[in-house]
Amino acid sequence: MTHMNGFIFPRTEMGGASILPHMPWHYSGDLLTVEYRTDPSRIAELLPDPLKLVPDDQDPGAVAMIFADWQSCGSDLTELDDPVRSQYKEAFIVVRCMFNGTIYSRCVFIWVDKEFALVRGHFQGYPKKLGSIWQTRPVTLGKAGPRVAPGGRFSGTVGYYDRRIVNAHVTLREESPGNGFVNGHPMVHSRYMPRIEGDGTDSYSELVTMSGRDVELGRAWRGDAELELLPSPVEEVARLEVREVIGGYWRSVATTFAGGTTLVADTTLVDEAP
Repeated sequence: MTHMNGFIFPRTEMGGASILPHMPWHYSGDLLTVEYRTDPSRIAELLPDPLKLVPDDQDPGAVAMIFADWQSCGSDLTELDDPVRSQYKEAFIVVRCMFNGTIYSRCVFIWVDKEFALVRGHFQGYPKKLGSIWQTRPVTLGKAGPRVAPGGRFSGTVGYYDRRIVNAHVTLREESPGNGFVNGHPMVHSRYMPRIEGDGTDSYSELVTMSGRDVELGRAWRGDAELELLPSPVEEVARLEVREVIGGYWRSVATTFAGGTTLVADTTLVDEAP
């Protein structure tokens, strides 16, 4: 009997065809963030049981639109010798929610531009889709880009199925203690797979949490922000309409993902959730 190797599909005897290497996975990148407020009921629509909105005194309508220009790799760093396997861009929308009296951050929409990032996200519980993501990169020489300094203007865009769905702009003013508050908690995600019978039930449906280790944070900057969410026949992001912009941020970050924790093993049995 052949023993199959590899972290995820396709598993083979050699194990070299797997889309992902074994954990841990290391990330380094630049984050552009716009925080804003929307109708809290639109956030509630995106929270499955047993998750709930944060209380009224915790700013339940707060949302973070985040762009990230990443480089990532496994523990043996081999992807760094083959940059097409390590570099990718993503954009994601984060809200906050309550579970068992604790506030969590939760990614409700996310787009990436590489297969390995898509599959890795599905393993973690991120609802990733393939899209077209672009983000202004800072420069230290010349005029072909902004400086990370007062007056530096950074933009981000998202396209999905050939339709532009997000436009964002941030003009930096000053250094900041952090790069926002919405994405500042451990993440809570849903992992599920519909049964092959297609009968409306799932083979598994889990609620999981995770956070990075060996986190390194660069200097954070804040400034004035603009955000446009555009309608699309194949997306719902525009339902999280912008009512008030809180602010914009830029920061370089690094972290390592080495696994998470299952909070609820079967979310169809929410009455039995701890």
